[in-house]
Amino acid sequence: MTVQGMPAGGLQTVGQIVPTNEVTFRKDLNGMEVAVELLSRHTPGGAVVDENNHFVGFISEIDVLRALEDERDLTTLTAEDIMVKDRISITDSTSIKEAVKIMEEKRLLNLPVERDGKVAYTVTRHDLLRAWVGLGLGGEFLGED
Repeated sequence: MTVQGMPAGGLQTVGQIVPTNEVTFRKDLNGMEVAVELLSRHTPGGAVVDENNHFVGFISEIDVLRALEDERDLTTLTAEDIMVKDRISITDSTSIKEAVKIMEEKRLLNLPVERDGKVAYTVTRHDLLRAWVGLGLGGEFLGED
């Protein structure tokens, strides 16, 4: 299906996506606050940033669950204590295809997007699928009047 004004295959770069996950955590945020934020936002994770908003890691629900499974007290931990320190991210000029490939290879649900050296937002697999097929947030085809 081709929609007037929409490139075949939907959007082309991550920077064209309207993200659904703009959750970021400061590295010194209390672990319990991280857990509550993830639950209240219904999101599986978010980028962890330092005081200058530079990407330092990623924290997901599974990371919090691992800490709890290890019987660690979330109130004494910080996001930095719990996060995964792999700094896997992309930029807003990354192609949708490349983002999908990275998420598939690394088995990620979310992928932080950096702009000017700082985390701007995180794309999800849902965001990438929406972009690939050219759907907007309301379910409408992008490019329709």
